[in-house]
Amino acid sequence: MSENEKRNCPECEGTFEFPEPAVGRRDFLRVAGTTAAAVTLGSLGGVAGVARAEDSKDAKEAAPPPMPAEALLKELFKDLKEDQKKQAVKDYDFAKTKGSRPARKEIAPNRFLFQPISKVYTKGQTELLERIVKAMSSGDEGYRLISRGGRWDGSNAFTNCGADFFGDPTSGKWAFVFTGHHLTMRCDGDSEEGAAFGGPIYYGHSPHGYSRANLFFYQTKQVMGLYEALDEKQRTKATMKGNPGEGEGSVRLRKKGEPHPGLPYADLTKDQKELVEKVMRDVLSPFRKEDGDEVMEIVKKTGGMEKIQLAFYPEGHDDPKEPWSFWRLEGPGFVWNYRVLPHVHTYVNISSKLS
Repeated sequence: MSENEKRNCPECEGTFEFPEPAVGRRDFLRVAGTTAAAVTLGSLGGVAGVARAEDSKDAKEAAPPPMPAEALLKELFKDLKEDQKKQAVKDYDFAKTKGSRPARKEIAPNRFLFQPISKVYTKGQTELLERIVKAMSSGDEGYRLISRGGRWDGSNAFTNCGADFFGDPTSGKWAFVFTGHHLTMRCDGDSEEGAAFGGPIYYGHSPHGYSRANLFFYQTKQVMGLYEALDEKQRTKATMKGNPGEGEGSVRLRKKGEPHPGLPYADLTKDQKELVEKVMRDVLSPFRKEDGDEVMEIVKKTGGMEKIQLAFYPEGHDDPKEPWSFWRLEGPGFVWNYRVLPHVHTYVNISSKLS
């Protein structure tokens, strides 16, 4: 299948063409693989720091520490004029319709929530917004992944994405939600108690999921290596019928005691567990270290890696090069639901608040 072909996504409401990336993705395994034997549960969330360790020590010492996203968001909020606030700021629990869930909790709108950045923010504020999204990412490489090589996928430009506040980041509970095609990110200064990333997130990319043109293929490639390391009994236990679906329902956190699908991490060998840890590094790699650390703290609080399970959904696929439509990591308070075909849609929900 051509990596440059046009692909249609009914959920995304459009057909988009994606050329071959000009610069290939840096291989995270080159970094993560060298430290696999020394990995501990608490260090898994630090993948962004591992990636940044490749930079020159002298350069890091000379450069001033970057401001965290929360501080930059407060700076931006203070600079907004009243007419801008009417467009970009809503009450913390604002809902689009009476009785519906708060708009700040929306997942995967595939576009801006209310207005595009170009209609709301000045040039200077837009530049600050770019710094904010970079601060929510794991450095330059994380930003390249989040921005899909600077194209913002079907949005085609940063200014066609949305950037909305719920509440006031300088006082009380608040949330910042950044949205675009195949993207929903959050930052909330821990206003949403126990929730990693400030709530459910979403990321994806429109090239075919098994194509190297898809910037998130490295994640599936790592999972394929894990699958190949399983024996026949383990593969049978890990392979599920049907599919887990998408959207909010696909990342519902199960009640305490409710079983999770797939093969338990606890049933794996030491070498296989190290491969799962590499997968965890890779899926966390686009996001800032603080969020990765919070994810792993929640995993520890809800039972540790021993409670995580792996599931694969072939949906009739028998091609070893394209074995599944979905793969999934799930445990108490943890869902990473990754759709591979026809292209990548990934829904994530991680929280220590279980019913």
